[in-house]
Amino acid sequence: MRAFEIISSYLDAGVEIPKRKTANSAGYDIAAAETVTLSPCGVTLVPTGLKARMPGDEYLGIHIRSGLSVKKKLGLINGQGIIDSDYYNNHDNEGHIMVAVINYNNYPVIIEKGERIAQGIFYKYFKADHDEHNSIVRQGGFGSTGAK
Repeated sequence: MRAFEIISSYLDAGVEIPKRKTANSAGYDIAAAETVTLSPCGVTLVPTGLKARMPGDEYLGIHIRSGLSVKKKLGLINGQGIIDSDYYNNHDNEGHIMVAVINYNNYPVIIEKGERIAQGIFYKYFKADHDEHNSIVRQGGFGSTGAK
């Protein structure tokens, strides 16, 4: 039950479903859904036009592509993005995966539509014994679980 899907507002935007490049690649290449200019020394949310469906005990890790980080001096502001299983189809943004890219340069950098910017890797995670899980249902989109 793992899959990438295109969110409804990007169905006609030419977004491609991520693919692994080789038989042993761990990551699915994720591309920018729009051309975006990254501000110097700033953070920009780059839209992908994608959402991800996965079992409840998994998350999608988002990692910067190594070539992009080395050649263009870019990174992810949070090191690794974590897309929880209940982010899928949330009511705020349909689970739209946005990649939080930091530009370490003193000049703008342009990410072209279709440029591969990140890799997504599905991970299984484990819970602590006697986990007192919270029964709160996700109410929002990006960054919503940190909101009070």
